[in-house]
Amino acid sequence: MRNYSAFDILGPAMIGPSSSHTAGAARLAKVARIIAGKDIKEVKFLLHGSFAKTYRGHGTDRALAAGILGMEPWDERLRAAIDIAEIQGLKMEFIEADLGDEHPNTVKFLITTYDDNVVEVMGSSIGGGNIIIKEVDGEKIEFTGEYPTLIIKHVDVPGIISKVSSIIYEAKINIATMKVYRSSRGSEATMIFETDSDVPQKLIQDIIDIGNIKSIRAISPIVER
Repeated sequence: MRNYSAFDILGPAMIGPSSSHTAGAARLAKVARIIAGKDIKEVKFLLHGSFAKTYRGHGTDRALAAGILGMEPWDERLRAAIDIAEIQGLKMEFIEADLGDEHPNTVKFLITTYDDNVVEVMGSSIGGGNIIIKEVDGEKIEFTGEYPTLIIKHVDVPGIISKVSSIIYEAKINIATMKVYRSSRGSEATMIFETDSDVPQKLIQDIIDIGNIKSIRAISPIVER
């Protein structure tokens, strides 16, 4: 039986009428912004299910714009986020799409940075402001954004998971969850670490220095006001 918190019962602090369509949407977009990692010049939001049907009426479009701009769900500027994005020169397009057998509140972000790198992120708003990130750059993964998170893309060689885990352990950082995803043996794989405390930049460099690391993305947790 699940233990419910006050957050589950009362819902998140937010601007807007719906925790799923506004708070969750803003959080999804903010995580997508962090994953993109660089200045964003253009975003296409592919809206699935109920997101596609009601995004204007429920303010999902403004919430997504706010998150991409780095705003929190409770930021008073959320209502004007689309106008703010336009003033800042950020191009946005909201597109109704069928993303397949996904949660009805799902969005795929197609993010173009100023160096013309394209980053794809897909996630769902699952209620109460809670989210799940399900895909990054076409690779199936899963994390919630509730904990500090490391997304580590690496060459699939023996011992690399142990080496990364040891570095985190030796820094006395507790690992809440760890998952590994790979498409085929011996090619590339992705580790997802959710930790109980933030991972400092020095530790990230230590992980890079072990070799066979393709990229690391560090995502700060979603924190209520």
